[in-house]
Amino acid sequence: MGRLHLSYLDGRMYTCKYCYTHLALVDDIISKTFHCNNGKAYLFNKAVNVSLGEKAERMMTTGLHTVADLFCIACGSIVGWKYEVAPDRIQKYKEGKYILVMRKVVDFDRTNFGGGNESQAGASDADDAGY
Repeated sequence: MGRLHLSYLDGRMYTCKYCYTHLALVDDIISKTFHCNNGKAYLFNKAVNVSLGEKAERMMTTGLHTVADLFCIACGSIVGWKYEVAPDRIQKYKEGKYILVMRKVVDFDRTNFGGGNESQAGASDADDAGY
């Protein structure tokens, strides 16, 4: 898979914190209420310039999910995960969607989103993968 550049698109984007490879557009955010061991995480409809790790079952706050780690294709950093399977009917909306960990990304003007240790209630998922 080649590297996809989003710079020609209108709108703010998120890039890898380490190499500034484009990962997602702000317009593709579904939810900002997720949380992991490293703080805030956002749920996206799609992500680009990522490769998927092996599928694994992980117990999250909202139950057992099958997920795959997301790696930046340019530098190999783990930047989040993709929800593959959510067995609980209420959680099915997550299937095929992407989580980007805000401490692992920056916005288009290279502002790091991973600043504080805020925690939010709601549709959060915590994990033990060390994101």
